[in-house]
Amino acid sequence: MNPLTHSTILFTLMSGTAIVMTSSHWLLTWAGLEMSMLSIIPLMTNNNNPRSTEASAKYFLIQATASMVLMMAIISNFYLTGHWMITTDMSFTTSTMTTMALLMKLGLAPFHFWMPEVTQGAPLPSGMLLLTWQKIAPMTILVQISPSINQNLILMSALLSILLGGWGGLNQTQLRKILAYSSIAHMGWMAAILTYNPTLAMLNLLIYVMLTATLFMLFMLNSNTTILSLTLLWNKKPVILLISSITLMSLGGLPPLMGFLPKWLIVQELVKNQNIILPTVMSMMALLNLYFYMRLMYSMSMTMFPSINNLKMSWQHNNKKNNSLLPLLFVLSTMSIPLAPILYIMD
Repeated sequence: MNPLTHSTILFTLMSGTAIVMTSSHWLLTWAGLEMSMLSIIPLMTNNNNPRSTEASAKYFLIQATASMVLMMAIISNFYLTGHWMITTDMSFTTSTMTTMALLMKLGLAPFHFWMPEVTQGAPLPSGMLLLTWQKIAPMTILVQISPSINQNLILMSALLSILLGGWGGLNQTQLRKILAYSSIAHMGWMAAILTYNPTLAMLNLLIYVMLTATLFMLFMLNSNTTILSLTLLWNKKPVILLISSITLMSLGGLPPLMGFLPKWLIVQELVKNQNIILPTVMSMMALLNLYFYMRLMYSMSMTMFPSINNLKMSWQHNNKKNNSLLPLLFVLSTMSIPLAPILYIMD
């Protein structure tokens, strides 16, 4: 792709999300969502193969349907209240329609079926944007309308997402599909706490984005797309093997890594609100995700074949340039647990 065209598309993508995050007017917010949606499609079809074309078509159809439902909810809300402001209280019907449209855009259950297929068909850089950057705008809207959200609807979607996100990833061998199911489960955790403490939902989103972006960058260094391709990672880049393993443990929520912090705070907040069964079920279902993260770690580190032949140790002769952003993302996404007391005081 032409560098000027690529830069323009990325600028449009970022501008769309920025408009959504800074706007309090429904029409501007809707326009920002459309900018983000339309600008990522050329990035998904950059490889120009049938799988990418199919993925981009599925993505467009799902997102266009969600945008249509959202626009209908916006017009209905204006008809009933006479206001275009996002913070205006919504009726039960318009709130339900808006929530369902945003759940569809985020890929939460029961509207999650498109997420693994679209992520699998997209290239690794586009998949990273799809599972990280494209989550920010809809989550921002959900946080703004959280006082009007139907709590039963969002909690049912959250529990289904955590269950299906863990269950669906168990038998997968494609890394992009595994990360897509991981995304569904993590978004379920954010949705569960949304009506109780929106700040925690945004904290969880921030940590999830850093962890997922770190993993995608690690996979892009060696063009890893399947579990089988990870089995020789120890032979090529043992340092990348170590970083990948720690990042996966953090994504699974193991202490004392940074990924444990949002789960800990969410469980604590739910217990404070007299919810005991909900965080217990969520924690048990999160073990499904932890299982397939451990399976990836096993494939990377426990499938070593003994060898004393130095010629096989290609990492000793590999001087490829690495991503300069990767070390910073790795440290922030895994080693920032000492910031927990500060975040607790701010909350």
